[in-house]
Amino acid sequence: MKNILLPTDFSDNALNAVFTAMKLQYNTSCNFILLHVYESNTRNTTSRQSSTRAGMVYDAIQRDVTEKMEDTLKTIKKVSDNQKHHFSAMVVQGDIATKVSELIPKHDLDLIVMGTKGATGAKQIFLGSNTVRVLKKNKNCPILAIPKKFNFQSLKKIVFPTEYANFFSKEQLMPLVAMAETWKSQILVFHVAQEFKLSEQQLTNKEILKARLDTVYHSFYKGTINTTVAEAINEFAQEQMADMIALVHYSHTFMEKLTQEPVVKKIGFHTKIPLLVLPE
Repeated sequence: MKNILLPTDFSDNALNAVFTAMKLQYNTSCNFILLHVYESNTRNTTSRQSSTRAGMVYDAIQRDVTEKMEDTLKTIKKVSDNQKHHFSAMVVQGDIATKVSELIPKHDLDLIVMGTKGATGAKQIFLGSNTVRVLKKNKNCPILAIPKKFNFQSLKKIVFPTEYANFFSKEQLMPLVAMAETWKSQILVFHVAQEFKLSEQQLTNKEILKARLDTVYHSFYKGTINTTVAEAINEFAQEQMADMIALVHYSHTFMEKLTQEPVVKKIGFHTKIPLLVLPE
């Protein structure tokens, strides 16, 4: 049985991510854990009186978010009677990225599914997104980011960008391959670069990748960088009418060094389809 964490802020966007996770795992036995993390600020609670007031405020927040969590569970039960899916809920205080990291080994998580609101403002930069904070801190569990208003229907094509610079372990690609096997998806391996002559190591890694994807239908493509890596990947995904993009979250990838751009972050910001980020 899979253990899947569903962080929520009780927004429509977060609820949509929950429903997407349920659709993706429709035929799979799952324990879904809904998590809400609320932060507190105790900098101004130096006196006993202010500490008492703060305690009352935190108690009120706890009651409010607990009620919202109960309402969320009721909503889920109204729209789904899947006997393979089991739900539990947690409401905790603290930093969401830290709490999620703590829960990964505690609940032996297989996947984290979160909603992402996308770009904010004209500069299209990340501004305090919980998804980004979790992504930055966690490198031990796959994260599936669901864009706002995304309506999941099927998983026919998954774009997998790579420059073949890194070795692909079995465990690393297992979530991607399992998802493709379940949905009978086609994995589109997309080599995006400014030059396509592969080194001996890259050729070896490409052969290893072929072996890793042997149980699913897959094909290989090339794309030249005209602007940024992220835009090249998104354009290819749109051309292919892909249903998901999957990336490995390496600490220092060739793509990032080449273009001086945080590829995972930029793709997560602009893509209109789900982004699966696999741990390094």
